[in-house]
Amino acid sequence: MNGAARMREAVNAAQAAQCPVTHARRANPFDSELARLHGNYAAMHDGRLVRVAAPTTPVTDAARRMHDDFRALVLDPRFSCLGAKAAVSRGAYRTGLYDELGSAAATAGLARDLFSFVEDRYDLAGGFSTFVAGFRGPPALDEAGFERLLWQQLQGLHDEDRRFHGWDPSVSADPESAEFSFSFAGRAFFVVGLHPASSRIARRFAWPALAFNAHEQFDQLRVRGRFDKMRTLIRERDQALQGSLNPNLSDFGERSEARQYSGRAVGDAWRCPFQAHAESPSWVAPTTADDLLIPLPPAACPDVPGG
Repeated sequence: MNGAARMREAVNAAQAAQCPVTHARRANPFDSELARLHGNYAAMHDGRLVRVAAPTTPVTDAARRMHDDFRALVLDPRFSCLGAKAAVSRGAYRTGLYDELGSAAATAGLARDLFSFVEDRYDLAGGFSTFVAGFRGPPALDEAGFERLLWQQLQGLHDEDRRFHGWDPSVSADPESAEFSFSFAGRAFFVVGLHPASSRIARRFAWPALAFNAHEQFDQLRVRGRFDKMRTLIRERDQALQGSLNPNLSDFGERSEARQYSGRAVGDAWRCPFQAHAESPSWVAPTTADDLLIPLPPAACPDVPGG
């Protein structure tokens, strides 16, 4: 999709966000026995962390610790990402803890839960939302090791997703393209990697983790004229925290954002190991009660933070 078409889509999305809309919830095609066993989709409710699909089933102690560590990271006054701060402050986020990064079990559970987040985004209050997937290991990863497993995990998600969904047409599937963005369930995401050994302080986290941020919320910021201000403030805060800006930083359309996902500084010769396969979606969602059109309350209309 060229820049003009992308902007038209963003305008339409921003206009739709000004008032209550309806959303047809899709049945989850990743709802396998393995996925249910390893899924861990959780949200805050009445001051406690609960499983979204089974609120009466307690979350594990490890999942609670990962969630609490994430909140502590984001709510630290020095933390640079204002979008993440807005999401956490408004409760517009979801978390999950999975087996080792890149493993088959983690892929099954994460695919199920990330699809749930794609559907839940329409119901989350506030203009910015995020889904944070933490992993139990492997421990002691250096930056290169984390980067390798990050792309192994995204490849695994794509290999599952391509059976059911095409790539988001608003972005490129070629990781060398300046318009590349990771796509899942037909939605483009900017992925932020976090781990204990990150050279970037803002990405230094006690658990290996991936934060999935929908691209359309950045497009809405651009349409409202708030993106430049927010980007400037975030970079100023990161400069103050780190003493330097991430050398991989670039705006969408300038250089492939794949270079930014892991947080590791990479040179011009770096090539992304991810490969998008030919699309072959063949699954048709069954008609269920969840597929009914659900009116969203006015509180769900995005109030996009301006920084």
